[in-house]
Amino acid sequence: MAGNTTGKAFRVTTWGESHGPALGALIDGCPAGLSLSVEDIQEVLDRRRPSGQVASTTRAEKDEVEILSGVFEGDTTGTPISLMIRNHDARSSSYEELKDLFRPGHGDYTYLQKYGLRDWRGGGRSSGRETAARVAAGAVAAKLIGAAGINVVAYTKNIGGIEISSSDVRPTQSWIDKVRQNRLYCPEEAAAAAMEEKIAAARAEGDTLGGVVEIIVTGCPAGLGEPVFEKIDAALASALVSIGSVKAVEIGEGIGVAMKKGSEINDEMDERGFTKNSSGGILAGITTGQDIIMRAWCKPIPSIARPQQTQDANGRLQTISIQGRHDICVIPRIVPVCEAMVSLVLADHWLRQKAVRL
Repeated sequence: MAGNTTGKAFRVTTWGESHGPALGALIDGCPAGLSLSVEDIQEVLDRRRPSGQVASTTRAEKDEVEILSGVFEGDTTGTPISLMIRNHDARSSSYEELKDLFRPGHGDYTYLQKYGLRDWRGGGRSSGRETAARVAAGAVAAKLIGAAGINVVAYTKNIGGIEISSSDVRPTQSWIDKVRQNRLYCPEEAAAAAMEEKIAAARAEGDTLGGVVEIIVTGCPAGLGEPVFEKIDAALASALVSIGSVKAVEIGEGIGVAMKKGSEINDEMDERGFTKNSSGGILAGITTGQDIIMRAWCKPIPSIARPQQTQDANGRLQTISIQGRHDICVIPRIVPVCEAMVSLVLADHWLRQKAVRL
């Protein structure tokens, strides 16, 4: 299967299925001498786990990462870093009755059309379970760019139409700590409480919700990005949309710029530099040195308990109702996944820039 590798200088290949023995990532291109431990990766993986999260599945995977290669005595060696996360709580028998049905909103039909067969155990490679490997690799990327002063933080901006009131977020360390202590990774307690109520109502109705994640990058230097087809905004958008639930990405003011005049959105400069940041920290596909601001729009989880019409593998109409262990909303678990994908892109472009200019 092609399409499992991303990056050029910082190159990552992920592998594994939802109900296979394990998932993992192979990182090639990480420089030698970076301090790296299991704890560095595990801390980020733990934020992706469903434990204690109101919107999440009851599948209880520990997501304990193993570093198989590329690290010696606490430092990267410059050779490929191999990471593995074993699956312990898969229940494939729960999918037996669905193996010949196309679940609405899932990749069952399209995977069968592409490959002529499909792994029906929890969606196989198309399951959101594969994002655990992305998060593990992203933790390494975050450690690398963090050493250069680049920091990536994401948070929940909207769930089911309930949005935080603040439009000017400044990610101080105390603000980041507050976000990560909240069960929904939401910075506003009142909004988080309303979101939890909306999630509980959707669960009771046998339904699911979507939402919006905002990602902010601070400390990114000017000059990252490649013309013409590998602009950094194109790379970031591609990385975020590669996450299964993400259907749209905005950068800076996003779609709002289509309704404004050039005089309203151009980022003017004075003697101190840029006076505003409508562009979201990127101009002509290259970073400006300002904060990079993005939003990922996520669809509702497609596994719902309400009856839906579909076809089976023989083209016969069927009614399907999906029971079992499923998230009610992809947020908050997708928040560290968004951070990981942005970190991977930035690590790749940061290393590529090192080869462009002394």
